[in-house]
Amino acid sequence: MPRTAHSPAAPELAREASRLTGDLARARPAVYWSDLILTVAVVWAGLAAVAQGHGALRVAGALAGVLALYRAVSFIHELTHVRASEVPGFSLAWNTLVGVPFLVPSLLYEGVHNLHHGPPRYGTAADPEYLPLANRPPRTSVAFVAVAALGPLGAVIRFGVLTPLSLLSPRLRAAVVSRFSAMCVNPAFRREDAERARTPAWRAQEIAAWLWCWTLLALALRDGLAARYVLAGFAMMTVVTVINQCRTLVAHAWTSEGAPMGVTEQYLDSVNVPPPGWLPALWAPVGLRYHALHHLLPKLPYHNLGEAHRRLAAALPASSAYHGAHQRGFVPALGRLLSRARRAAKTGLGEARADLGT
Repeated sequence: MPRTAHSPAAPELAREASRLTGDLARARPAVYWSDLILTVAVVWAGLAAVAQGHGALRVAGALAGVLALYRAVSFIHELTHVRASEVPGFSLAWNTLVGVPFLVPSLLYEGVHNLHHGPPRYGTAADPEYLPLANRPPRTSVAFVAVAALGPLGAVIRFGVLTPLSLLSPRLRAAVVSRFSAMCVNPAFRREDAERARTPAWRAQEIAAWLWCWTLLALALRDGLAARYVLAGFAMMTVVTVINQCRTLVAHAWTSEGAPMGVTEQYLDSVNVPPPGWLPALWAPVGLRYHALHHLLPKLPYHNLGEAHRRLAAALPASSAYHGAHQRGFVPALGRLLSRARRAAKTGLGEARADLGT
């Protein structure tokens, strides 16, 4: 990414941010539990309205249900950062209420997302959540979003077909664990933690998702209300997957040329969409509107990111690197990305630079 005058202040920014927010690092279980329970209630109410309602009720249910499901699924990000001892039982509850029912168990994210934060990996070919989209033609960004629509179908194949088959073949099992068991955007990424697939948590999630997937398929093949619920849930999850991919598209500047980045470089290559706008709370829920701040302070729980931003924005001068990652909204962030991608296409940099993820 382009170096700025802010870059030499890397250690100072991280240290100052930690100093100003040190008391915000502990998660509050009551917030996690109340948020999850209320969100899941809206998900199922919305699903019921879509499957059984008519007219305006169905439309309202679809809108509320999709937004709530998006928020509920986004908690998978918190599972990779919050310590289990801080919110006991939360991982099990999330997988029971959200992960398994919608075929996105946390095994797909745990052990993967943490690699994205590591300075030796971030922005390199070994980063599971990075593609240099700013260095590629704009059509790459369009394909990046479009392919997300296949996510729910891929989950059905992963758990309904590959899981039982892989249990019969060690060779297939190794491929399924390394290549088809990660929520990532880098198609070249391969998991290297095969031992995790032998843990009780992984096995319980995978078997539960397999059996639930077959149950859903059986219900979908039957005519009646059960089939409508299954099809409505599949449609909602497809929309959620596309929305999340759109959010991911503007979560970074995607300017890496393949070299490792330090903490502040990660921060400046990421995006915050802070208030006063309220729409980011819908398309970047559970603290994801502060994505750059999360890269600076990954241990902060989502419910404290807003307060952390207010402190840092007030305490740090206008010349600080902290202010270099903010965008006003989705459209400006997308415009910046596409503008850089067009320039890269015109100058030929997209072809000349290292082709991460292929």
